Amino acid sequence: ARGFSLPLQRPGDCGPARYFDASRLACGPCGAHQRQSAGGSSCVCQPGYRMVSSNGGSSIVCEKCPENMNGVTQDGWNCITCPRGLTSEGKCKCLNNEILVERSIDGILLNEALCIHCNGSEPSFSASDMSGNRCVRCEQTFINVSKSCDCSSPNLLTGGLCFSARTSLPPKGVATVRFGQLGITLVSEWFLENLQSSASACWLYSNLTACQALGNMCVMNMNSLSSSTTDACSLFQYIYINTARLGIVHSITYWRHNLPWLYYGDQPGLASQVLEANHFPTIFSFKGTDKDIKLQFLAASFDAAGNFLKWQNLEGGILQLCPDTQTKLNAAYTFGTTYQQSCKISVSKILSDFANPIFYDLFLEYNGDNGQQYLWAIPILNLNLQYSEMFVNQGSNMNNWLLTRRFFLVDALSGRENDLGKLPRVIRIASKIAISIRLVSHTQRGAIYPPLMTIAYTDVLVQNPETQSVTVSFSVNYEMNQSEAQIQTDITLGVFGGLAVLWSLLKTAGWKRRTGSSIIDLQTVFKFLLFYAGDLANVFFIITVGTGIYWLVFFKAQQFVSVFLPLPSQEEGFITYVACAFSLKALQFLQLLVSQLSIDIFFIDWERPKGKVLKAVEGEGVVKSAAAPVSIWRTYFIANEWNEIQTVRKINPLFQVLAVLFFLEVVGFSNLALMDSSSSLTRNSENYIAPWSRILRFGVSAALWLAIALLQMIFFSVFYERFVEDKISQFVDLCCMSNISVFLLSHSCFGYYIHGRSVHGHADTNMEEMNMNLKREAENLCSQRGLLPNTDGQTFQISISRRMRLHYDRIHETLTRKRGPTRLLDSSANTFEQSTRAYNTMNKFLGSFIDHVHKEMDYIVKDKLLLERILNMEFMEPIEKSIFYNDEAQSFSDVLYYGNETTLLIFDILFFCIVDLASQSFVLAAILTYLQQEIFRFIRSTLGRKNLASKTLVDQRFLI
Repeated sequence: ARGFSLPLQRPGDCGPARYFDASRLACGPCGAHQRQSAGGSSCVCQPGYRMVSSNGGSSIVCEKCPENMNGVTQDGWNCITCPRGLTSEGKCKCLNNEILVERSIDGILLNEALCIHCNGSEPSFSASDMSGNRCVRCEQTFINVSKSCDCSSPNLLTGGLCFSARTSLPPKGVATVRFGQLGITLVSEWFLENLQSSASACWLYSNLTACQALGNMCVMNMNSLSSSTTDACSLFQYIYINTARLGIVHSITYWRHNLPWLYYGDQPGLASQVLEANHFPTIFSFKGTDKDIKLQFLAASFDAAGNFLKWQNLEGGILQLCPDTQTKLNAAYTFGTTYQQSCKISVSKILSDFANPIFYDLFLEYNGDNGQQYLWAIPILNLNLQYSEMFVNQGSNMNNWLLTRRFFLVDALSGRENDLGKLPRVIRIASKIAISIRLVSHTQRGAIYPPLMTIAYTDVLVQNPETQSVTVSFSVNYEMNQSEAQIQTDITLGVFGGLAVLWSLLKTAGWKRRTGSSIIDLQTVFKFLLFYAGDLANVFFIITVGTGIYWLVFFKAQQFVSVFLPLPSQEEGFITYVACAFSLKALQFLQLLVSQLSIDIFFIDWERPKGKVLKAVEGEGVVKSAAAPVSIWRTYFIANEWNEIQTVRKINPLFQVLAVLFFLEVVGFSNLALMDSSSSLTRNSENYIAPWSRILRFGVSAALWLAIALLQMIFFSVFYERFVEDKISQFVDLCCMSNISVFLLSHSCFGYYIHGRSVHGHADTNMEEMNMNLKREAENLCSQRGLLPNTDGQTFQISISRRMRLHYDRIHETLTRKRGPTRLLDSSANTFEQSTRAYNTMNKFLGSFIDHVHKEMDYIVKDKLLLERILNMEFMEPIEKSIFYNDEAQSFSDVLYYGNETTLLIFDILFFCIVDLASQSFVLAAILTYLQQEIFRFIRSTLGRKNLASKTLVDQRFLI
């Protein structure tokens, strides 16, 4: 590494006696009587010495001049006598208004230099130029005022111009610039040299460049309207007010002849008139031959001195400070495409690229009816505009805005205090530029209001340009008045929210009837709030999905532009609705989970013993005959099947997630959520990709979830469950073949009954008899399976009486007493025997209840009224007798995942969308959605298994 290294040396490190050798990238010594040149890359002779030879670098030879020739010629090759003295470099100098002559007209070197005075009188009117080498005609204002090239008192010399003391001049200007963000006010060298002269020349002579230069200085001072100081804007306003006689330009009231157009006026409410009184005279379309139309922005550009430079089209990134490809830069002006660009730029790059500010007057080009091209002036809203006390600071109220016209990107000129060649102390950068295109309300033909450009400047105190940086952004936004849509949404929310209250009250009333209670207590209020949370979540979900699909369809499919997407700031209300929907739906889902994990369930075994067996009696030493035991394996089998169908859904969750992700990321439906006018599913990565719309992301995601879920439900209900397997119906058939009924209580006095009593009398049999039984049933050689004779109805909704419930609870207490304190257990029997007796008691009681043995706890079977089915409640209260309602829809699945698919689906959709809106990643949303599905399925399955074992006395070890 040492063999390829060298010391770092810069020209400034060499000192006065050495120079920087570019061939060696190192300092080298100068020869005798030599010193470093001004550039530092060569040597020159010291004062009083002339060059004899020079080959660059240090290859020069110097010779001392004679005593009688104390000076050196300007080229350094000869010695000469200087009549007016020497400069610090040892060369001749002359007085003001004199030029130095060292050679005769034929090039012969003079022994003594001449200082020739320029003739400033008529008709010559000559003075020395800036270099002092020629006599040229002096500035015209000198001639006009003094008829000479002298601007002596009492005349006024300012900015290289001469003004008569007898003329009326503008007030004395203050050459200060206020940098409000830094709290700094400094005297600008540029203003000091040019402010007063520009104002005076503009006032007296209507000098075009002087007026433009004065306007530029006002713009550099942020269009200040302060009345306390006579700054550049005060001088501009003074001239503007007092030159009304000159007339206006292009019939524009605020554009005075010879002056730049800086302001629109300060009348209250003027901004709204400028921005909304007239439509832009062009219609826009997203489809057909006029699609992908470009907004033709043109800017008239001026330099700081007021010289017109050229017309510039904004395409090509004129206003975009962040570097990018030409295609992506030009996409900013494609109509309907929201454009956003942001980056950090070093201060050193800004100083090198924008050493001199350029000022712009912005217009939008359009074609008139006669084919003539016209320009529409674009107003500027400067967020840094300095107001006097008579103005209210600009805010969201358009009537308080003061619109301007001219702007710049970078000002590295006004912040220079002393030498204009040095670094400025402060620079001002347009850190945020936003062009807003607003749609005319209720338009059907793509009419827009005149665009508005909003600019925010950042003041930067220059300290270390290499390490300092500034964040800049450029955006083009499309917006429309969303107040009407918000009102309609609020009305819909109010109406649906009111209906949700009524529906929740009906649910609460039904719940009270099913719990057998008529007292309105705190639990009732809490239950109503839970019902209302779920129903209100559905309201929010319907509104948000409808809103998302509305914007997706109407924005992407429109031909003539009639709607624009809400801006990110206008989406906050929508995001709040989505968050409310998710929170309330999550609360409903957890309540559903808790209720399903606490249901009462018992398997009624109808099987009776076949014959008797001999059984030894413990402790007595004798053998007695007893009824043959009934096998428990059928009960275990049914319990396992019930355990398996607890988390069965009407759709396949994994397929749902993968299908949604496939259509979003692979097919390209996610591209429909971009804030551009294209409805294509593919995008070219080399082109500009618009930012995402959160409303469209939600609309696309929700629409795909619903569409795929609907297709899955149709497939499973029409094809799969009919031709492959229907787990719910198969469970009912299995109960009948196993000779086991299922008694479910989801509420205190309401539940479901699956009649599984075998029509063959026995189910605990061999294969041959089982097949024979199935054959007889297929040939209608046996009775029907229904609870009532000659019916097939096996599933019922049951509404039991309070007496029935109390008797059930008394028996059930002995089922669960084994988990209570030891002192409550029967000392004469162990826990297992007590549980077995309780199980047999419950099985016998429920079997006898179904068989109408208990006349005081009897029941009737009937059909539900249509209104009862619609409202999902019961009008009759089971006071004396319980009521069994025929239920062909097998609604016992309401205590399973299967019967709550709508709630689960909406929860999954909202979870997916919430994650996506937070992360802007469909992949992450899909992964987390599937994980939460599996986590809750595991919780539901695990805790459901424990509840099943607890309520049915089926050992949990047999539940697999």
